Amino acid sequence: MTELQCDVVIVGAGATGLTVATDLEKAGYRTVVVEARDRVGGRLRTETVEGAVLELGGQWVSPDQEALIATLAELGLTTFERFREGESVYVDAAGAATRFTGDIFPTSAATQAEIERLIAQLTALTAEVDPAAPWNHPRAGELDTQSFAAWLEQNTADAEARANVGLFVAEAMLTKPTYAFSVLQALLMAASAGGFDHLVDADFILDRRVVGGLQQVPLLLAQRLGDRVCLGQPARRIEWGDGGVVVTTDDLTVRARRAVVAVPPNLYGRIEYDPPLPAARQQAHQHISLGLVIKVHAVYPTPFWRDAGLSGTAFSPFQTAHEAYDNTGHGESTGTLVAFVAGETADAMLALPADRRKAAILDSLAAYYGDQARRPTVYFESDWVSEEWTGGAYAASFDLGGLTRYGATLRTPVGPIRFASSDLAAEGYQHVDGAIRIGHEVAAELAESL
Repeated sequence: MTELQCDVVIVGAGATGLTVATDLEKAGYRTVVVEARDRVGGRLRTETVEGAVLELGGQWVSPDQEALIATLAELGLTTFERFREGESVYVDAAGAATRFTGDIFPTSAATQAEIERLIAQLTALTAEVDPAAPWNHPRAGELDTQSFAAWLEQNTADAEARANVGLFVAEAMLTKPTYAFSVLQALLMAASAGGFDHLVDADFILDRRVVGGLQQVPLLLAQRLGDRVCLGQPARRIEWGDGGVVVTTDDLTVRARRAVVAVPPNLYGRIEYDPPLPAARQQAHQHISLGLVIKVHAVYPTPFWRDAGLSGTAFSPFQTAHEAYDNTGHGESTGTLVAFVAGETADAMLALPADRRKAAILDSLAAYYGDQARRPTVYFESDWVSEEWTGGAYAASFDLGGLTRYGATLRTPVGPIRFASSDLAAEGYQHVDGAIRIGHEVAAELAESL
């Protein structure tokens, strides 16, 4: 067993943990980062699959993500616009595909009016919520004990309008059914993204990508840290007290003055704490969980949909793949589509044999783009729930009532231990921007307290 000493030991080499380490090293403090995986990046991962370069995790950069944009500039990384020229496609409950432009799906006039009215209501409610403290909203208790599904049913009798507005938050963001999270959790999601209107604007929230893949951010940060980053070292135990912390992995004992646990909240219980964490913390960890989404990559000899005048953007709350986009890489002559299967639909797909699941998903792409979509040259599924050291995607969210009951608790230090990840961020919640923001915040607080 090798013993190391430092000022701050960090558990997790994702964007948050590496940002904390980078900032502290710049401030003159010595760090050690222990990472369970044999790679850095957490929910960021770029891989070459059958010759195709695919971003298996997070990948997009939106204009409001100032912390991420600043980090990209510091690291010398460049971005390119997502392809969006042409018309989008919407598929209704009967399976009919309609081309459209703009943000509102081409339903009946009455349903469109309901969708716009609901969006206006949610935009107004979102403006009242502080993403750093949503539990302080005057109606927080009421909003946090009503499910988003119940709110939608209360506010419209139009089932198609409910399905479409629900898609913006449930399938597209929290990757849980609308009955599984509260109105307040939905408003926090929207507030953290700068407003509910941003959630319905794919051109804003999915604006740009990084040339070479977004995993370059953690890769370059880790490269600068060098041997401070220890891979293949899952933290098994954290002993803590007034004298500091001792983090134990299979091969290392790291003694430090402070610790930062920079992994998703669903993994906190994989670590033994001595003494045990306070009861409120243990309870909080039992009421927050990751969602479920399958990210599907389909590569074709050419981006054939462009020849048909399509942007590649497609939506339907009634399809197996609820949304899809042109995901062709920078300078590539081949064409790539990325599609998402979330929540209960993902449950059903994962219960199928792999060949039947693939056929069902490609049938869904064919509903958007035509029969040619059934014949990709490369097909790959990113199933993050099966990743041992992730367990879901995109982010953790509370069950009903959990946000007001435990939200503030998760950001509270426990003795010398801090907890940080994109799941706990305010602005940029569940995005890489939030991971970097909270990393800067925790590093600044630690530097001051040390």
